[in-house]
Amino acid sequence: MSLHIGAQPNEIAETVLISGDPLRAKYIAESMLTEVICFNELRGMLGFTGYYKGKRVSVMGTGMGIPYTTIYVHELIHDYGVQKIIRTGTCGAIQPNLELNQLILAEAAHTDSGTNLRYFNDPEFCPPASETLLLQAKKVAGELQIPVVTGKVFSTDIFYAEETDRWDKYITDGVLAVEMETSIIYTLAARKNIQALAILSVSDNIITEKITTPKAREHASMDMMQLALEIA
Repeated sequence: MSLHIGAQPNEIAETVLISGDPLRAKYIAESMLTEVICFNELRGMLGFTGYYKGKRVSVMGTGMGIPYTTIYVHELIHDYGVQKIIRTGTCGAIQPNLELNQLILAEAAHTDSGTNLRYFNDPEFCPPASETLLLQAKKVAGELQIPVVTGKVFSTDIFYAEETDRWDKYITDGVLAVEMETSIIYTLAARKNIQALAILSVSDNIITEKITTPKAREHASMDMMQLALEIA
């Protein structure tokens, strides 16, 4: 056990799909895995291990935001020896051409989080995804005919803000979407030499103001889940 994860040794696979919403982790486990065990219920952050096409894989919730995610990713790496982390999450698009449920492969992640400065003393540091996983995801998405777009995202600590021009610079720079966890996942993966990738489903478009339902956000996209499991 670690401080926040109640799993016993060897109950967590070397590859873990993480989601801010623990109910999405539960949904993936129940709908797409076999021989499932629940390894964590502490603090409501549900975690499961099972098999997908013979591959042993775990799924777990982390809660929303970089501070929560940092705790769980750190413990997964340090206490359970996890070697590959794939985020399956939602995001808000900031490019008007991105439709709801579009899948984004996050090649790198800007951030406004002070947490990142604890690891890399550079406010402009934009940690990248693992190149191997990113290329694999592109290849598999093509084989499965799952439409994806690849580009940078922005991980923020602040969900609500009053500045009307908050995203103008990033829109101009071609950043695709805003979310709340990817940057720290990539930062920790880079420091610990493990693989990491975020696969994101557009749940709303900040520019066009289109938005999905809460239930749809919980389940997100089946294509996203399938793609993540195929490269696990």
